[in-house]
Amino acid sequence: MKRTVFILFQPATLIVIVALWAMVPAPWLKNPWLPTATSIVTLLMVQALELVNERHAGWRLNPRETLTDLFYLILYYTVILKLESMLVEEPFGAAKSALGITTAWVMHLPFVAQVALTVFLIELGQYWLHRLMHNSFLWWTHAPHHHITQLNALKGLVGNPLELLLVSIGVTAFFDIPLNAMFCGFNILVAVSSFAHANVRFDPPRWYSYVFTTIETHSLHHRVGFKETRCNYANVLILLDHLFGTYRQGEAEVVGQDDRKRLTISEQFMFPLRPLMTWIKGRMASAPR
Repeated sequence: MKRTVFILFQPATLIVIVALWAMVPAPWLKNPWLPTATSIVTLLMVQALELVNERHAGWRLNPRETLTDLFYLILYYTVILKLESMLVEEPFGAAKSALGITTAWVMHLPFVAQVALTVFLIELGQYWLHRLMHNSFLWWTHAPHHHITQLNALKGLVGNPLELLLVSIGVTAFFDIPLNAMFCGFNILVAVSSFAHANVRFDPPRWYSYVFTTIETHSLHHRVGFKETRCNYANVLILLDHLFGTYRQGEAEVVGQDDRKRLTISEQFMFPLRPLMTWIKGRMASAPR
């Protein structure tokens, strides 16, 4: 019975999320805290599964990890999303109006198709940005996320604030997507990302693992060694890695970078400045005395 539950849990959760958002009363959508509340509840639900069917004892939460994860949870849903709205959503929405861009056809799509469009648009952008981060100077913003030495549901939000802001950028503001479909898409993104970082022993159906990112494929992306991380970039739709040739099969238990040194919150915040600090120290050392 337990094995059956954990085979079906991930796809069943996505079906429930779609069904609930399809039926949500219109007045509720005016509450700005609704998508935040549903996302946090989803995260905590997945995190709680670790107590029921733990994957690796070495990834088990301890007080220090819990406090760090909760710090980033609060930071993301209070500061990062607010900045993303001010710096991305509002300007993009204004540009859409100024340019007279209309996508009325989206309003006539079935609800499931609207949700799928939301997830695809966000994931396509995140896939290419994530891939760029692993192959350019932007690695310095993303590297703190790879210095985590264990995985669990809340770890998807741990990283440098600049990276968290960059991966929040999307083009959904240019599309006329109904609010319930938009919020549903966000909720699915949170759910799948949580599953993909969770210290839980799932055994999803093969079709699910081909379309959506799982803890197996994402743990492989977090394995030790910089070159080894250049695969399985998709946060939610591993299908994109299949399509663009970056998919690798397997999983990893040992994760982290730079001799698996765990970074403090302050070190995660300052990490992108390391190249500049190294250059300054080099200039000072070479300066004539």
